[in-house]
Amino acid sequence: MERVKTKLSYFLFLIILLAASSCNTTEPPPPDGDKPTLLLKLEDVSCTEAWIELTTTNLQLPATITLKQINPTGDTLSQVSILNTKDSLLYIDSLLPNKSYQYQVSSIENLATSNELNVTTMDTTSHSLTWQVFTFGEHSHSRLNDVAIVGNEIWAVGEIYMNDSLGNPDPNAYNAVHWDGSHWELKRLLYQGGFWVIRSIFAFNENDIWFSAFIRYDGQNFIELPIPPILIGWSINKIWGSNSSDLYVVGNNGNIAWYNGSQWSRIESGTDVDLLDVWGTPDGTVWACGYSGDYAISALLKITGQSVEKIYEGFSSNQNNGYYVGPMSGEWGTGNIRIYLMNWSGIYIQANSSNLFLEKEIAKFSDVGFGIDGTDDNNIFSCGEGFVGHWNGTNYTEYPELFKSSRTFLNVSAKRNTVAAVGSDYNSLIYSQAVIAVAK
Repeated sequence: MERVKTKLSYFLFLIILLAASSCNTTEPPPPDGDKPTLLLKLEDVSCTEAWIELTTTNLQLPATITLKQINPTGDTLSQVSILNTKDSLLYIDSLLPNKSYQYQVSSIENLATSNELNVTTMDTTSHSLTWQVFTFGEHSHSRLNDVAIVGNEIWAVGEIYMNDSLGNPDPNAYNAVHWDGSHWELKRLLYQGGFWVIRSIFAFNENDIWFSAFIRYDGQNFIELPIPPILIGWSINKIWGSNSSDLYVVGNNGNIAWYNGSQWSRIESGTDVDLLDVWGTPDGTVWACGYSGDYAISALLKITGQSVEKIYEGFSSNQNNGYYVGPMSGEWGTGNIRIYLMNWSGIYIQANSSNLFLEKEIAKFSDVGFGIDGTDDNNIFSCGEGFVGHWNGTNYTEYPELFKSSRTFLNVSAKRNTVAAVGSDYNSLIYSQAVIAVAK
C-alpha cells in the first residue's frame, strides 16, 4: 500500500473541473460492473492527524486524484496528487483537536468520486492531576522496578527492606506491594521457598497477573510456574502479551522468549544488547528495544510471530532525521500505523515499517527518560530521572511537584483515569526508599 502524505492547501478546484469538462471523448462508458470506484475508510485519527485508506477498483493508473477537505468552518481545501497504486494510505496533518472534517476523493479522468467520509479528531486530555507519593523501606537499598494497574488496584514489584517488630533491620526483603483501593500491603512472594527480586509485572486482568515469568496470580492464589531451561540465567526486564497464550519476555544480552500457553520458546534476536522494553500492536507486531551496558549501542527490533527483523542496531550517538537515536529505553502504542519510541531525551513517532525514521519529536525530557505508557494518542506518560511527564495530544509537560534530585522513576503505568510511576529515592550511598507516585 502506498503511503501518501498530504498537507491540504487552497487550490482552484473549480478551474480544474472546468478544464476537465471541456475535453471531449468518444470512448463509450464502461459496463456498470467495470466502472471505476473510489472508497475512503478511516484507519486512525489523533488530535491533529488522520490516516485514511483509499481503495480503488478498475482505476486506470497512474491517475490524478483530488482530495477535498471540508473544514469545521465550512470552507473547503483541495489537493491534487498522482496515484500510482491501487490502494493508498493518505496522511493528513495540521488538523485541530475535537473538530469534525469531511473528506472526498475524485478522479476526473476516471469519472469516479468516492464516498464522503466524516472524521472527528480526538480531544486533548488535561494535564491537571493530583499526585500522591508513597515511600517504602527503612534500611538498605529499596526500589520498585515495575508497576501494573488493574481496575482500582495497583501492584508494584521490586525489593523493599523493612525493620522487624523489634525495630532492627530485617534482612528478608519484600518484593511486591499491593494497593487494594484503600491501603498498601507489602508482599513477599517466594519461589520454590526462596526470595527473588521481581523486575517486571504484566496484568491482563485482576485474575491473570504475571510476576516475571515464574509466578502467575489468578485472583486468589500465587501459582509457581516451572522455569524452562531457556529462561535460566538471564534477567527478565519486561513482559508484554496479547493474552496469556501469547506472551513475550525480553532481557539482557538480547534474550527474547515467547509463551504459547503451555511452553516457552526462545526467539533469536540477532543482537546482544540488553533489551529493556517490549510492546505489541493490534496487528500482531511486537516491538522490543534496548541498549548496551555502556549505553553506546542501541537496538530496535520488530517481532512477527517468532521472527525478528532488526530495524536498527548501531551507535546511540547517530542521528536519524535530525534527531539523535540515543539509548532506546521504551516503546508504546495503540494502533497499527505507528508507535511511540522513547530514548533518553524524548519521545518520537516511528512508523510501523522496516526502517528507522524518527518522524517527529513530541516530548523533550528534562533529564534521562526510562519508562513510557499511555491509554491513547492523547494521553501518554513518561518517567525518568526526577520526572513524570504527560503528552496530551498537542503538547507535553512535566510535574514539578514530583521532582527530587535524588529520585529516579523507572517505569510508569496508565489505565483509564489512573497513572502510577515507580522507582526509588536515594537518601544516601547506603540507603534508598522505594517510591510510587499515583494520580487519578
